[in-house]
Amino acid sequence: MSDTLAWAIFAAGVGLVLLLFLFLFVRERRAADERFAIVLQELTSRMDGMTRELHAAVDRTHDDDQRARILGELAGTIDLDEVLARVLEAAGAIRGVDAALVTVAGVAGEKPIVATVGLSPEEAETQALAAPPDGRTASMTISYEYPPEAAANGEVISHGVAVPIPGETSSVGYLAVFSRSHAHAYADTDKRSLEDLARRAGPAVENASRFREARQLADLDALTGLHNRRYFHETLSREVARAHRYGRRLALVVFDLDDFKAINDRIGHLAGDAVLAEVAERVRSVVRSADVACRVGGDEFGIILPESTLADAEQLSHRMQAAVASRPIGDAGNLQLSAGAAELRPEDDATKLFERTDDALYRAKESGKAEVVAAGPTEAPRSEANNVAGRAIGPLS
Repeated sequence: MSDTLAWAIFAAGVGLVLLLFLFLFVRERRAADERFAIVLQELTSRMDGMTRELHAAVDRTHDDDQRARILGELAGTIDLDEVLARVLEAAGAIRGVDAALVTVAGVAGEKPIVATVGLSPEEAETQALAAPPDGRTASMTISYEYPPEAAANGEVISHGVAVPIPGETSSVGYLAVFSRSHAHAYADTDKRSLEDLARRAGPAVENASRFREARQLADLDALTGLHNRRYFHETLSREVARAHRYGRRLALVVFDLDDFKAINDRIGHLAGDAVLAEVAERVRSVVRSADVACRVGGDEFGIILPESTLADAEQLSHRMQAAVASRPIGDAGNLQLSAGAAELRPEDDATKLFERTDDALYRAKESGKAEVVAAGPTEAPRSEANNVAGRAIGPLS
């Protein structure tokens, strides 16, 4: 009986030891599992972070490569318009950029040259930047606060950053990028990327500006100070090709003075030349900095409107009408002008766009003068001027 009790006690003791061991084993295993789960979670989190950083690095590399490729092409041209288009394309490759603008100091006392992408003409006018009041150059960050209903549509400019474009001895302009997202504010890395872009683009912009200044001396009309006929047709061809290439809008206005031949015969050619010079000055006062005003020949003028619609061309025509008719011009007295306006269509080349605009001007003359006629969806020969080929906007009221 004592042996049986002893074995029972021994067995119970062994069982308790085994149970205790099993309990300790399970508890340690559970703790190990918990530690393993924590370590695994930390490792997964780190891997996710490394993956995000890798993707961001790949994206940055892609953006940098794209900007380097675009900037590498700058060496192949000294045409300022092409250089600025390339700079804007490179700026647009920066993440979060919805629009970009570059402003370059004008040559020969002209207005600054402004090129944009992703901005309407009105936005381009308001977003054009000047240097700080003390005359020094500096980078700038821009933020706008709108009422909730205005910011919600995602169409207004919410944030921006602008940096100077360095030249050989001084700044030659400013480069700015904008975001329409209220939640996207540009970081210091974005500003540094833009500064690097401006620094690398600076020599090309400066060289192209100098070349344009030299060319401009040969491209100006001596009487009016506007661009001459050769420059008009070269620029129109270039702008048409660029608009087709980048899918941009382009409009054209052609106008002349009503009854100028009779006025010229009455007051003489010298006085007539003075009239043309005054008309050119008034036209220059109302065109936008991005527009290209030219004397095509005689009393006929042409205005090329990049990034513009037919409505923009019509509005400009009415502003020019008002400017010319606002007060008498010398011995000629009160003058009126007629204008034709057209917008680039997919099938247009430069010649066809000019011919459609010139036909619209012809119809304005036949409609009673002092009118603006917009080229319509179909074109008709001049003998069919009363058909649907154009619509009369009406005389200046």
